[in-house]
Amino acid sequence: MTNISDDHVKVHFRMEIDEDGWPPASVESLWAVDLGDGTVRLDNTPWFVRGVASGDVIRVQPDDDGLLWAGETVEPSQNCTIRLIVLKDSGSAVAQRSVLDFFRRLGTTGEGIKRFGMVALDVPPQADLLEIRELLEHGETKEWWHREEGCVTAAWEATARP
Repeated sequence: MTNISDDHVKVHFRMEIDEDGWPPASVESLWAVDLGDGTVRLDNTPWFVRGVASGDVIRVQPDDDGLLWAGETVEPSQNCTIRLIVLKDSGSAVAQRSVLDFFRRLGTTGEGIKRFGMVALDVPPQADLLEIRELLEHGETKEWWHREEGCVTAAWEATARP
């Protein structure tokens, strides 16, 4: 995410909580750049919201209190959102940092959230998608993490093994 400035706003996404209590909240708020036309460009990687990624342009609607609520995606960014529950070292901050540093070398950005031992990766279309997928699958096999594909593109899907 870039530095927060005056043109940044919080956009709220409603989420359904499953029978296992996941995600741990019914609303997630993400930073976005207000484009001034009833749309925003997301400016951070979602922790829990499915189907959106950093850089997506989203239609928003203010409620009576002035809170902005997310609507449809009007322009996908072609970024992917991949989330990992880090199992190595019980998902410690050090383990999360190690995961983030390793994936950063492959062209991703992201951040960790200590409370859940979780890492959210923003995977841009110019990153080596095949190498990233192979590492993600290898890490799952080695039980370094569990993976969730929060938002993926056709280019990402094309890297899947038949």
